[in-house]
Amino acid sequence: MILDSAEQVAEYTGAGIWGDKTLMDLVRETAARTPDAEALVDPPNRAELLPGEPRRLTYRELTAQVDNLAAALLGAGLRKDDVLMVQLPNTVEIVEVLLACARLGVICSPVPVQFRTHELRYIIPLVEPKAFVTCVDFQGHAHLEMIRGLRTDFPDITTIIATGGDLPDDVVALDSLLLEPQDTAALVAELERNPVSANDIFTVCWTSGTEADPKGVPRSHNHWMVPAWAPIDAARLPQACVVLCPFPMVNLSGIGAMMTVWILTGGKLAMHHPFNLPVYMQQIAVERAQFPVAPPVLLTLLLRDENTLAKVDLSSVICIGSGSAPLSPATVAGWQERGVVVMNFYAANEGQVLASGIDDCPDPVDRALFFPRFGAEGFTYTNRCTRGMKSRLVDSETGEVITQPGVLGELRVKGPTMFPGYWRRPDLTAKAFDEEGYFRTGDLFEIDVVDGEPSRYRFVGRLKDLIIRGGFKIAAEEIENLLVGMPAIQEAAVVGLLSPRTNEEDVCVVAVPKAGQTVTLAEIKMFLRDKDVAAYKIPRRLVVFDSLPRNALGKVIKREIREKAGA
Repeated sequence: MILDSAEQVAEYTGAGIWGDKTLMDLVRETAARTPDAEALVDPPNRAELLPGEPRRLTYRELTAQVDNLAAALLGAGLRKDDVLMVQLPNTVEIVEVLLACARLGVICSPVPVQFRTHELRYIIPLVEPKAFVTCVDFQGHAHLEMIRGLRTDFPDITTIIATGGDLPDDVVALDSLLLEPQDTAALVAELERNPVSANDIFTVCWTSGTEADPKGVPRSHNHWMVPAWAPIDAARLPQACVVLCPFPMVNLSGIGAMMTVWILTGGKLAMHHPFNLPVYMQQIAVERAQFPVAPPVLLTLLLRDENTLAKVDLSSVICIGSGSAPLSPATVAGWQERGVVVMNFYAANEGQVLASGIDDCPDPVDRALFFPRFGAEGFTYTNRCTRGMKSRLVDSETGEVITQPGVLGELRVKGPTMFPGYWRRPDLTAKAFDEEGYFRTGDLFEIDVVDGEPSRYRFVGRLKDLIIRGGFKIAAEEIENLLVGMPAIQEAAVVGLLSPRTNEEDVCVVAVPKAGQTVTLAEIKMFLRDKDVAAYKIPRRLVVFDSLPRNALGKVIKREIREKAGA
């Protein structure tokens, strides 16, 4: 399934930006060159996540298991452009499922392990998966029983595959599909009849953005590969790079900045389920990680913990990637004083990407605050992700393009890194792109001058009301809509308030109780859990107001709410 226009495919292919090889083609090429090199490694604490000993797979073993699984999916009736949904923790299996889909041409839709029936009941009808891969249970939640229960309402899910324990008769064991020989000759014959293109949609990932419901973001193999050059070039990563992945394999952070980087460099991918700090630091040393990533708060805390740092071997690290929240200049400078470069990374599922590395921003203080103006008219960069990219700042009220330094504007981007539009939501797609085809990122930047040239962007904030916590985007409207049904609440607003402990946003409910009623944070948490809402969306703070501030048109003034709630 190709969703890009024929004109776009011709333009980017003709310019050498998009290629003709899929991600699995590249894995197979590496396997042919170095079949016995380590390719994929489980977290050492796998037993805390799923049953079984940690697995270490060579490229020979990986490609054999992926072919087995792809052949088994074919035997189960899945064909190119069918959808498979997967919900697994960060173990080798989720990578193998993604690669098996890439091999067969099945569209893989990975979802966070935190998703519950509330989220799944919305997204399943959008993608209509024919198969669902999950685990028996994870961290106290019965994932398999949840999916089996949903199949009653979604009978198109004809195949359920699971790992992690005793399985009922209507569920297929993932381990057996990976490890037992399958009819790979039938797979080869199928691929000859229906070859998979690098422009075919590979994944549909989910983002809440500024809407109340999750939005499906389809991306082809080429869509994934081009932005992955951003960290490779900004961090100066070598071939056969050892990548340590603590991001869930469900969005651009995990699939793009980690898995695709591993594939393009032909190295080793070490998996880590977020987040166990002692295990993660152990993995850096044992796996000889060259490209680990860490959120800004962790980098700051580690820098202050001399005892922990003294025990960790960081000699293999070329660069630490970071982002998703503002970086402290003192933190980036402090790591560089220890000989470790920190790369500042800005990206989103839709495909916009900026990377501030040591070549474009050699000063660590600048690297924490600024990004090169990838794609801006009049500026060129050696980073391969910028080929064909166009970016600009736009006044969101007037639509005028901003060229002066120090003026806030919404970043808008178009080019070969960008997705073709939201899955089966033309209404949202129409709103997401402007009349010239630029994607409206919803993020505010300003232009900064260095050496007399307006050559940098500075991230300022988000244009609309969106809360980001733990790498997940939380739409305030979604929680507000649910709280409308809580008997004791007259009205409520949800905002993000910065936590002084983590430097991330806490979900804060500002509630107006009904007359004669009271409301507590514990009651709100229980109400939302009863709605089977993902754990990361559960509020951590409650502030009670007599009424919500509104403007003359009756619109709630979130700015005043944040100021009062945070006071």
